[in-house]
Amino acid sequence: MTLIFAHRGAAGTHPENTMAAFLEAERAGADGIELDVQLTKDGEIIVIHDETVDRTTDGSGWVRDMVYRDLRKLNAAAKWNGRYGHCPIPHLEEVLAWLEPTRLFVNIELKNNLIAYETLEQKTIALVRRYGLEKRTILSSFNHNSMRFCRTAAPEIETALLYMEPLYDPWTYVRVMKADGVHPYHRTVTAAFVADAHCRGLAVRPFTINKPEAMKAMFAYGVDAIFTDDPRRAKECKQKTP
Repeated sequence: MTLIFAHRGAAGTHPENTMAAFLEAERAGADGIELDVQLTKDGEIIVIHDETVDRTTDGSGWVRDMVYRDLRKLNAAAKWNGRYGHCPIPHLEEVLAWLEPTRLFVNIELKNNLIAYETLEQKTIALVRRYGLEKRTILSSFNHNSMRFCRTAAPEIETALLYMEPLYDPWTYVRVMKADGVHPYHRTVTAAFVADAHCRGLAVRPFTINKPEAMKAMFAYGVDAIFTDDPRRAKECKQKTP
């Protein structure tokens, strides 16, 4: 059965990576949420996609150069014309504390492919363990060195490799990395690829799928999950797919 992960929460209809977006994902019937984490100057784990705050907030600057207290003052819903009021950038702990009593899974993408945040992996793993979410968490990153580190540091938490381009002989590579799954760009995914992955006990969760035609194709291929900005539409599409 294909699960539906709300990409950055319900990012198509709500401010991405905010509690408003995550709450909407749950209301929409998503099976899980996807979020991105980075470290502040004072070492706090915050939930934000870009390395700077410019695109998604009313602030400016690099996340790594700002302390948590100042980042919390920014409005992550500023680009939504007042529709959602003031939405602070969440701390990862805030999200996990909310998620713990729900049934939702969480995919935590470590945004450490451009900036090698020291201790991001260790701090993220520690929080996941604190809330007992090891079996409902997937760690992913485009930084595959980071995923190999996580596999060693926390063998009980799933890891998945993010990538954009088709890989030659991906199975040998994934075996060396000891990953549990792959998160490929959806246009690289075929029915044969999914079947091959499943034969090897690997999960396939393509990103980011918002068009009904692409959703139907992924459901037909039997992928383990899709990432979508519109979990409500995905849920409806899934119910209509034989």
